[in-house]
Amino acid sequence: MPEGPSVKRFQLLTAPFVGQVVAKVGGSSRQRNLKDLKAMKLQDSQASGKNLFLAFGAVLEAWTVSGSPAPAIRGKADSGACSLTLAQEGQEADVSRLSPKEHGVQRKQETELSVPDASHAAGDTWKWLRFHFGLFGSIRANEFSRANKANKRGDWKDPVPRLVLHFDSDSFLVFYNCRIHWCTSPAVEPASDILSPEFHRGQALAALRQPTPICYTLLDQRYFSGLGNIIKNEILYLARIHPLSQGSLLALSDLESLLDHAVQFSTDWLHKKLAGKGLHYQIYLKEKCPLGHEVMQETFGPQDGFKRLSWWCPQCQPRVPPEGNDPKSLKH
Repeated sequence: MPEGPSVKRFQLLTAPFVGQVVAKVGGSSRQRNLKDLKAMKLQDSQASGKNLFLAFGAVLEAWTVSGSPAPAIRGKADSGACSLTLAQEGQEADVSRLSPKEHGVQRKQETELSVPDASHAAGDTWKWLRFHFGLFGSIRANEFSRANKANKRGDWKDPVPRLVLHFDSDSFLVFYNCRIHWCTSPAVEPASDILSPEFHRGQALAALRQPTPICYTLLDQRYFSGLGNIIKNEILYLARIHPLSQGSLLALSDLESLLDHAVQFSTDWLHKKLAGKGLHYQIYLKEKCPLGHEVMQETFGPQDGFKRLSWWCPQCQPRVPPEGNDPKSLKH
């Protein structure tokens, strides 16, 4: 699924449409009342971790006694009425790399929030949509995605958009492979967002120092919102840390280095995306590391959580403690 840098790019793609009025709504989504977006104005666009939020408001003008337009009343973006309690990134497993059993486990139902009552849509309350993207999820502006290869049936069928928003300026946004839910406002936690200027290093370091395999903690969205499996594997290699090393046994300097790599790698990846450049992996999906060593691959995750594939080099990333010294705490 798209990680933080991709979702931030989606947000920047939607930002120029803020202020435009929806003229028509299309797409395959069966989400309730999406048609109500017609004639509403896109008021705001925000990204938080792996979630995109769009706010819509009624096109109404309030007038003062003097006859001049009154200032617009903005909705609160930080009231937290739309919960983002995705405790771990593993809750949205990479279905392309899970066994059928794991794939079945990762499928869960998510309670849909009711659409705010229409009586509140007179300019004092915005309606927010939360977008959570699946594998190959994306957004396109003023163009539709086209098939670049045949599907399993041999057909060249273009991807079906989940939602299409046509605006009165003859421009449009197209959303693919995403779940859409109504909420009253987004719960944005910049302290845990690895791409936010307000990312809290102290909070992140405290989380990394827990007596838990480091690869579990990195995917915990409470502390590393937007950090996904690609970023996890790459920064562990760059910091020369084994995915199953216990955070409480690692030197503080190693954890600080890992944190530096997390922020820098995510920022660099975003810049590459904005420049239209691809990402060169060091360890992810590789058979050998850059130094020519054989790369190991295995699925790790908490016993009561979802498992994700890890790639690591045993020579470049020694395990702490060494394998066999504490099998109970490192069981996977």
